Parts: sequence; structure tokens; C-alpha cells
Amino acid sequence: MDLAELSKVSKALADPTRLKIYEKIASHPDTICGALVEDFGLSPATVSHHLRVLSEAGLIETRREGQFVHNCAVVETLKKYTQTLAGLCERRRHDRKS
Repeated sequence: MDLAELSKVSKALADPTRLKIYEKIASHPDTICGALVEDFGLSPATVSHHLRVLSEAGLIETRREGQFVHNCAVVETLKKYTQTLAGLCERRRHDRKS
């Protein structure tokens, strides 16, 4: 994951509401948008906005079935994100020793 992707994921997860939405989707695969509206008391437009940001960051995938949009977490993106962050720490540690 390059730094631009790292930044995009960081920004997507920095919003507390978006982080809660991501947590819900990650723990309940196939979550539909209507359930998120009910669970968080947000408007459909607000939920849609948060889902778009998460999707653009590669954190979730959506699938339409009729009138319902199902959401699931992309685990691989979060793995790459944490590996990249850990790599940044390792580089800093290495640079200080040099």
C-alpha cells in the first residue's frame, strides 16, 4: 500500500461515525444500508455518504440485490493498512539506529 492509499484509509477511519459503521459491517457481513440507518439513527443520505467514503478507500464492497445494497468489509485492505503502518514504524526505528 502506498502512502496515498494509506492516507485515504486513515481519513476514512478517522471519522468516529464512519468507524462505527465499518465496525458494524466488519462484524456483520452482508449488512444492508437500511439496517445502518436504523442502528445509527442517521439519514439515508448520510449513511450513503459514509459508505461511499469507505468504499472509495477500499474498506468495503457493495453488492446490489434488487432494492437492497449489501455491504461487506474487505479484510485484505485492513491487513495491508496495518502492515504498511508497521513498516513505517520499522523504518523510523532503523533510521534512528543509523
